[in-house]
Amino acid sequence: MEDVSRADMQKDPAEVAGMFDATAKRYDLLNSLLSGGNDKLWRIHMQRAVRPQPGERILDVAAGTGASAAPMAKAGALVTALDISQGMLEEGRKRHADIEFVHGSAEELPFEDDTFDAVTISFGLRNVQHPRVALSEFYRVLKPSGRLVICEFSQPPVNVVRKGYELYLGTMLPGMAKVASSNPEAYRYLVESIRSWPDQQSLSQWIRTAGFTRVAHRNLTMGVVALHRGRKPTEQTAAMRIARHAQAEEQAD
Repeated sequence: MEDVSRADMQKDPAEVAGMFDATAKRYDLLNSLLSGGNDKLWRIHMQRAVRPQPGERILDVAAGTGASAAPMAKAGALVTALDISQGMLEEGRKRHADIEFVHGSAEELPFEDDTFDAVTISFGLRNVQHPRVALSEFYRVLKPSGRLVICEFSQPPVNVVRKGYELYLGTMLPGMAKVASSNPEAYRYLVESIRSWPDQQSLSQWIRTAGFTRVAHRNLTMGVVALHRGRKPTEQTAAMRIARHAQAEEQAD
């Protein structure tokens, strides 16, 4: 088998899974180190955006070891944590016995239509080979009026912040990863995947195209990270949208 210490930008699922298998045990610790502790703050904002309620069914995609899923489970939600990496799932099961961990792909979710009250994904969408396919899958498994919350690295809108962030990605982060990580190649992939990821407006458009309404985003840490939200419309709302679209087309003719 070829070396999978670092996936490339083709994001082959087997290579991505192998890369995360190799980093699973120290993944959360290294994320905290490389983010300067901001990962904890981002998870707090994620939790507030999701607003998990007791008894709700929530799917956390690309859940890793369950760091984002755990606070939702603590709030009383019935959380299913899905990941493509068996190594991540094994670590998650050791740490969080109250969470259901499931092996699977974001592009082909192993769940029925209209199953979950909320779908979340933190820093995982950019690792999916076909993210727009994944967004369609999120839409499919959500109940009508269900909530989508995505927390992902993004593009700082202010030029001076963007330049400083690029300097950090290009020099400081690789150096820190080389010292602290047993697999620094994986963090080279991290840098490449962040640089190639679309900006906030582009991702918002992808979410709208997948069918979501009430799409909005909020920048965190000056736009280094963005929190995106959307809703799956009810059947009545969806029918009204289709009718308005058809009426607009008739008027255009």
